[in-house]
Amino acid sequence: MTTTATKPDPGRSRASIAARTLRTDRWWFPPLITFVGLSAWVIYATVRVFMHKWYFVEEHHYLTPFYSPCLTDRCEPASALFGTPLPSFWLVPEAALTLPFLLLFRLTCYYYRKAYYRAFWLSPPACAVPDAHEKYTGETRFPLIFQNLHRYAFYAAGIISLINTWDAVIAFRSGEEFGFGLGNVILVGNVVMLWLYTLSCHSCRHIVGGRL
Repeated sequence: MTTTATKPDPGRSRASIAARTLRTDRWWFPPLITFVGLSAWVIYATVRVFMHKWYFVEEHHYLTPFYSPCLTDRCEPASALFGTPLPSFWLVPEAALTLPFLLLFRLTCYYYRKAYYRAFWLSPPACAVPDAHEKYTGETRFPLIFQNLHRYAFYAAGIISLINTWDAVIAFRSGEEFGFGLGNVILVGNVVMLWLYTLSCHSCRHIVGGRL
């Protein structure tokens, strides 16, 4: 018995499906949770950064990472590790020289890209769920081409993590004595998670393993 293989027609288009997706599960729930969670965090972080108060406890040398390093004229003298070269204008955050790099590092992170591509841009909102874009251009056009700055933002994030580590270390010193409290637990926990996040970054893996 002779059989023949059917060759695909190069001119045939993909199958047309009337339904938006054949998925019957709650595929919309994970991106919805991500949207709500990230939106709440962005709102909180923005408000907190521009409050310009409640960021430093001089008695225990607790400095919140949102204000480290503190560089404006508003900074408490004991919190200004590198001096106060920036003016105290209300639109200038205390950590104005480091926050942009942290924001760039987060926005260009592969994990965060997936999160906001799905939750905010719906591109696509979930696996096997098409988006509304007619074609895919990747990260080769404005503004997504700036995603390629991630590897450079990684170096800045490493330096900032070192500064936060120093903040956590000196917080154990209360005057001339050793001190330990809840603030130390929070600062150390924050630093540990920062280093885990930073060193597990794809750019760090490439630098260590790929010698870029």
